[in-house]
Amino acid sequence: MFSSLSALRSRFVATFASPAPVAEVSAGWLQREEAIMGTAVAVELWADDRRAGEAAMAAVIEEMRRIDRTMSPHKPDSELSHINRDAGRMPVRLSDEMCALIGRAIEFSRWSDGAFDITYASAGQLYDYRAGVAPDDAALAPACEAIGWQQLLLDDRQRTLQFGKPGMRIDLGGFAKGHAVDRCIAILKARGIEHAMVSAGGDSHVLGDRRGRPWMIAVRDPRRASEVVALLPLQDTAVSTSGDYERFFEKAGVRHHHLIDPRTGRSPSAVRSVTILAQDGLTSEALSKTVFVLGPQRGMALINSLSGVDAVIVDASGALHYSSGLLRHA
Repeated sequence: MFSSLSALRSRFVATFASPAPVAEVSAGWLQREEAIMGTAVAVELWADDRRAGEAAMAAVIEEMRRIDRTMSPHKPDSELSHINRDAGRMPVRLSDEMCALIGRAIEFSRWSDGAFDITYASAGQLYDYRAGVAPDDAALAPACEAIGWQQLLLDDRQRTLQFGKPGMRIDLGGFAKGHAVDRCIAILKARGIEHAMVSAGGDSHVLGDRRGRPWMIAVRDPRRASEVVALLPLQDTAVSTSGDYERFFEKAGVRHHHLIDPRTGRSPSAVRSVTILAQDGLTSEALSKTVFVLGPQRGMALINSLSGVDAVIVDASGALHYSSGLLRHA
């Protein structure tokens, strides 16, 4: 009990007028997940200061949203939608980022002999995976006529793109998420984060390790979602998995999935899933699509010819194929 009202008043003023000590924010692992770009986007990182870690994760989520606003084919005001609306009749001015991405897409198309081709979208748009609708041959034929990366008339100096064929469309789904995880890792590095993983659907990029342990990335069984066919210990690596189980329907015994062979407009059937390890997510995602189209033999031959790239392929029979680099370290 205070002896007097004045003593009580003095204690009250002292308590609320003096600055409170700053609470220490302990280091630790932080996680955040949201639905962006039509998939689950997640970031996990180690932060020495929780507030700095929360701010870094917020920056990652905002970057994912920015890329979605720019590259979504479903948003009418995105840069990609603007290209698809206007590039068939005139050159369209591109942002530096979009110009660089389309340039990389053309490079991938050239050395893959068209197995990777962002102009597949003219055929891809004819599929409705929710409704279980696939185009018949009559509808698919003119769409395939519009496919052809050679008709992407990119002017690097003017930063413009024009389509050289009527009916052409592009879709960056072949590597936009890989680009996104790369951008987010760059943001985290700039903020001093040394241990992190950023993922967007089947595309991930890991920074550093898990403070003394590798990041463990599971390759799921393409036919049994709860089972794993491979477990990959990774550090400072990008990894992308493309599977025929992501968006698909079956009709008359045929599995129609979102991975389209640009040369036929149909879904390849020789592979169930492809997982690629590379130094950056843009490369790993583009290669996962390329190998899926090429099939296990030609696809693995391509991977084994590349430096710093590895692959795990699950073929149509469920058999596993490992690149020579993984077999050496097995």
